[in-house]
Amino acid sequence: MIVELINTGSELMLGRVLNTHQQWLCRQLADLGYVVTRQVAVSDTGSEIEQAVREALARADLVITTGGLGPTSDDLTRDLVAQLLGKQLREDAAVLAHISHFFESRRRAVPERTKVQALVPDRATVLHNPHGTAPGLAMEVRPNPFRADGKPSWLIMLPGPPRELRPMFTDSVAPLLQRVLPLASGFVCRTLRTTGIGESVAQEKIGGPLQRWVEAGLDLGYCARPGQVDVRLAAHGGDAERQVREAETIVRELLGPYIYGVEDEDLEAVIVRLLTERKATLALAESCTGGCIANRVTNVPGASAVLLAGMVTYSNAAKQKLLGVHAETLDRHGAVSKPVAREMAEGARQQTQADYALSVTGIAGPSGGTPGKPVGTVFIGLAEPSGTLVELQFNPYDRETFKQVTTQQALELLRRTIL
Repeated sequence: MIVELINTGSELMLGRVLNTHQQWLCRQLADLGYVVTRQVAVSDTGSEIEQAVREALARADLVITTGGLGPTSDDLTRDLVAQLLGKQLREDAAVLAHISHFFESRRRAVPERTKVQALVPDRATVLHNPHGTAPGLAMEVRPNPFRADGKPSWLIMLPGPPRELRPMFTDSVAPLLQRVLPLASGFVCRTLRTTGIGESVAQEKIGGPLQRWVEAGLDLGYCARPGQVDVRLAAHGGDAERQVREAETIVRELLGPYIYGVEDEDLEAVIVRLLTERKATLALAESCTGGCIANRVTNVPGASAVLLAGMVTYSNAAKQKLLGVHAETLDRHGAVSKPVAREMAEGARQQTQADYALSVTGIAGPSGGTPGKPVGTVFIGLAEPSGTLVELQFNPYDRETFKQVTTQQALELLRRTIL
């Protein structure tokens, strides 16, 4: 099955808005077995939208558009599609009533322009939008004048705002696809998330042992991010579940110590879960990461049960006052050093009485490095009941990547220690 995604919006082409639809929809579709084969983004001009839809309908069994269904002058998708397919637009009473209720329930007058959203192409299915005023639309293009074989295609138009698009896809589009475009064969996809190992090394370890599964149809892929590598295992057909399960067993045997989670699981979520299970607590003492570890941990629901405190001790004075780092240690070894990382971690643990305390001190750059301690040098300390461990890492990246990789290394050190 050929699936194509068209994201409309001049703001996307200008780089003013991040195209989150592409990632989110591709993931949702893939999980259902409808793997996107092509995706494009076009501006809010009539010719661009029309050309993109025309070309997609000439190839695809399923075409999904996002954006262009609202009431403003640059919302052109609905009108252009109706014109392209030779469909009349007719006012839908149910949609008009929904628009009126939407504004009246908020004690606001109904803007006349919003009523244009109640215009629906002939024979189109309306997808209810409880979070906004623009309905989604689904149409079977039958006959399909754009395909050489005349095979029908399905065209689904979704509103642009994510808070409207996402529930509409989950509640309306997913059930519709499974009903009108049932898959001929099963699809199974499994992602194993690793950290502490590079992409090329991971491939060297598992590529050869998985070769016979790949030859049998397994899709083996890698996705590298700062500080982590995702290993993707996917297969189609009636034997897909067995193929993926056996391949996962091999990967876990070879990469086991590096695997921290599956699917969308983040390392910080694993940390919060492990600490919660053990009724253990955590304190943080950050310098070069500027609170990034605390930010990641507190993004996880339930973090308040395990995180006692996070201290950003950027200056030497703050390290001494808040963590008890000795002035002579700073003078003798410098702020970026193993002894200072040790005292930071131990001071944070002593001050908070936490079970575990992480510390980081390093040189994020682009300046501040020396021949002995170049930019990218970082020390990560971990104080826990049995003692204190300090690791030296070298992360010669831009500041943002440096912070991301360093926080990943610190959390992974904690994960390994807990386990």
